[in-house]
Amino acid sequence: MRRVVVTGLGIISPIGNDVQTFWENLSNGVCGIDYITHFNTDDFKVKIAAEVKNFNPEEYMDKGEVRRTDKYTQYAIAAAKQAVENSGIEGNIESEKLGVYIGSGIGGIETVTNEHSKMLAGGPRRVSPYFVPMIISNIAAGTIAIRYNAQGPCLPVVTACATSSNAIGEAFRTIKHGYADAIIAGGAEASINQLSVAGFTNIMALSTKNDPADTSIPFDKRRDGFVIGEGAAILVLEEYEHAKNRNATIYGEITGYGHTCDAHHITAPNQEGTVVANAIKAALSESNATGEEKIYFNAHGTSTPLNDKTETIAIKKALGENVQKTLVSSTKSMTGHMLGAAGAAEAIAAILALKNGVIPPTVGYKEPDPECDLNIVANHSVKEDVDLALSTSLGFGGHNACLAFKKV
Repeated sequence: MRRVVVTGLGIISPIGNDVQTFWENLSNGVCGIDYITHFNTDDFKVKIAAEVKNFNPEEYMDKGEVRRTDKYTQYAIAAAKQAVENSGIEGNIESEKLGVYIGSGIGGIETVTNEHSKMLAGGPRRVSPYFVPMIISNIAAGTIAIRYNAQGPCLPVVTACATSSNAIGEAFRTIKHGYADAIIAGGAEASINQLSVAGFTNIMALSTKNDPADTSIPFDKRRDGFVIGEGAAILVLEEYEHAKNRNATIYGEITGYGHTCDAHHITAPNQEGTVVANAIKAALSESNATGEEKIYFNAHGTSTPLNDKTETIAIKKALGENVQKTLVSSTKSMTGHMLGAAGAAEAIAAILALKNGVIPPTVGYKEPDPECDLNIVANHSVKEDVDLALSTSLGFGGHNACLAFKKV
């Protein structure tokens, strides 16, 4: 079995459109949640979101390509360009050994709403001939594969909010078992529009507090729902010897991956937490964890009543006594919930926390919940060297994923 390391990072997020800015804001507790600007919210119960700010797609592609791509693909292309340039992998790998695993929980929903409005106003001939390739959830992966001539495995994972963690985990396994030498992996989402916000509101998933500084508050007793976010996060995964031979910068090593399904309900988690715990245990087992490690746990932590309670149970079941010294935070308190991009953004957070010895906080945390009695890093980052970083992602449909990272 081959070792797999991370050699490139890229991100477009509500708290920064490059990795350095993202990490500085994350470690300083800067919250990217604010009032929605993408559309008029006068008739909406929910009026806040974690929007990407100051993004110019023409920095990453020409005007023609911008017109032919949905915003989620634009975010993915931008983050992938950053990650590939950061890694230096381009030109240093055989095309058939380079893959792309980039997914989206929802895909091109902004294009769906825009083109549907055009059809209603002007008839079917008004619909763009690019409509179908703009909306499908695999097109970000396909577009990025074309851009970098990646002729190896290409897999767009779609598992709701677990999407990009599963993409990274499956890429890890593909490299580990010798089917590729490097894979561009992650996720992208651009779903802050009228239809999506209305849908998530009516399913009672979103917070209705509308206070940007006090709404996404994972593990806090006052939590009442998540804040929708957007963006893209991409990692370059590479076989260790291949990376070492070309003197690549190595951010960390992926040492474990677990994924399970609650097989319980289309939106609600199984509150016993056992199946989520099994995913965490699988990642720990593959990492050869002894139970003595100092761990940072980047929790899924959506700020919904059921998720945070259930995830607490799962973490305690998986870690046992080691949970008492495990540092836990949810960076969704700053980024909001980036849906299909969340897992990869949080993987980057976990890797940089491990590398830099700084644990990012859960901001807005004021009132502890006895049912979420974890060792929460609250409001301010802490300096702490850890041996292992874990990141969980849990999606509608019962999809659970856990990634484990170590220093090299």
